[in-house]
Amino acid sequence: MADPFEQQADHTGAIEQPDHGLGEHLEPNAFGLGPGAWVSLSMLVLLAIAFGYAKAHKAITGGLDNKIAAIKQQLDEAKNLRAEAEALRDEYAAKIANAEKDAEAMIAHAQGEADHILEKAEADSTAMIERRKKMAEDKIAAAERSAVEEVRAVAVSTAATAAKGLIAEKHDAAADAKLADELISGI
Repeated sequence: MADPFEQQADHTGAIEQPDHGLGEHLEPNAFGLGPGAWVSLSMLVLLAIAFGYAKAHKAITGGLDNKIAAIKQQLDEAKNLRAEAEALRDEYAAKIANAEKDAEAMIAHAQGEADHILEKAEADSTAMIERRKKMAEDKIAAAERSAVEEVRAVAVSTAATAAKGLIAEKHDAAADAKLADELISGI
C-alpha cells in the first residue's frame, strides 16, 4: 500500500502534489485581521507614539535649529572679527602713509632750510649744510623706524590679544573632548 502523503510521478516524469482535501491555503488571523493588517496596525501605533507622545520630530528639529543658530552666530562673530582686523589694517596703513608724508615733508623742509642757509652764508655753509642734512636724514630715518616699530608692536599686541581671547573663549579642554567625540561618532 502506498503512502498517501508521498509524491507520485506520472508517466511524463512530472511530480504530482497529492490532494489532501485541504483546499486552498489558509492564512492565520487573529481577531479577524490578517498578518498584513497587523503589521500596518503596529506601524500606525509606533508612529503615533513617536510623533504624538514622544514628540521626537520636535526634539530632532529643535536640535538641528539650535545647531544652525550656533553656526550662524559663529559666522557672524567671524565676520565681525574680520571687519575689525581689516579696519585695524587700514588704520595702520594710513598711519604708515602719514609717516611717509611726514618724512617727505621733513625732507622738503630740511632741503629748504639748507638752501636758505646756503644763500646766507656761502663761506662756511658747505660744512654746516652737510651736518644739518645728515642730522635731518638721521632724524627722518629714526622717525620712520620708530613709527614702523610702533605700528608693528600695536598690531602684534592686538592680534595676540584677539587670538588669545578667541582661543580661551571658544576652545577649552571640554570643547576639544566634545569635538573629538563628535568626530569619532561621525565615523
